[in-house]
Amino acid sequence: MFRVLLSVDSDEDRALAAVEAITSLPGDPEEIHVTLLNVEREIDARDSGGAVRSDEWYDESAFPESAKRAKDHLESAGIEVELRREHADPAQTVIAVADEIDADRIVLSGRRQSPTGKVLFGSVAQSVLLDAERPVTVVMQ
Repeated sequence: MFRVLLSVDSDEDRALAAVEAITSLPGDPEEIHVTLLNVEREIDARDSGGAVRSDEWYDESAFPESAKRAKDHLESAGIEVELRREHADPAQTVIAVADEIDADRIVLSGRRQSPTGKVLFGSVAQSVLLDAERPVTVVMQ
């Protein structure tokens, strides 16, 4: 069994591009198991109106449409898929879940950011690439 951790956000085009990277893997699709992970970033903010925490609206079962479409495409290719949703730091969670399931590969999609954007907001893909101790495939969209 070849275990893949596929991390998707809410962008359907990026999710489907990552799915294509998985469906093009060599070998029998029935020998691939995908854990499809969607991570909602934790938010804790304060302003003059009080505090806002993402815990107040996070729903463990509220997968974005991108995750549902990715799952459908993978299953139609004969690949077994498990859905998983977490509420935490995305990069740290991708690495932790990959370790937990002993993934053979991490697949995620990246988006182009300006150098300033990377400095200010960081990049999940970059963090995973730097910190993962297993192969990572990043599909740029």
